[in-house]
Amino acid sequence: MSKFYARRRLSILGALTALIASVAVLNGPSASAALPTPVSAATARTYLASLTVATENRTGYNRDLFPTWITISGTCNTREYILKRDGSNVVTNSACTATSGSWYSPYDGATWTAASDLDIDHLVPLAEAWDSGASAWTTAQRQAFANDVTRPQLLAVTDNVNQSKGDQDPATWMPSLTSYRCTYVRAWVQVKYYYDLSVDSAEKTALTNYLANC
Repeated sequence: MSKFYARRRLSILGALTALIASVAVLNGPSASAALPTPVSAATARTYLASLTVATENRTGYNRDLFPTWITISGTCNTREYILKRDGSNVVTNSACTATSGSWYSPYDGATWTAASDLDIDHLVPLAEAWDSGASAWTTAQRQAFANDVTRPQLLAVTDNVNQSKGDQDPATWMPSLTSYRCTYVRAWVQVKYYYDLSVDSAEKTALTNYLANC
């Protein structure tokens, strides 16, 4: 517990991001909002250097150990919140279900006009988190991770692209849109650092190589 919460220190930029996000939760997401801006490449490289390198262990993993989706604001659950945040001209009904709008998927560059064509991706997958430290967390901690709208951890993307990613880390999967890869790895490292999650050796090598080009 103490180690987990000890990592919960943010830079001035991170603190401002968290403050902005907290206001968004209170007031509801706006269509102009986007994935919280990840830390800079330089900061990500510093964070990465401090992460523990360890072999992953999936023993005991079950997705149900990470409760999703929870109520975020009003009648909006996490999925609905992110759909409204990441879309343009999103119209929702009284239950916060998106009835129309437009969504750009930064992983593949596709644009969609039906919410059913989108998944909400856990940038650091739940199984990956379990493998690298979340197995020792409480259910409340895993729920917070699975529904984190403050860190750059959740975003709306093309459903089949998300499904092809599955639980892979950057050593074996990256967005096909190369212009988004720097954002992706900066976000990945920030989330792992914040939650005190380890990296395996292949993952660290891949992250190091991608960050070197950011």
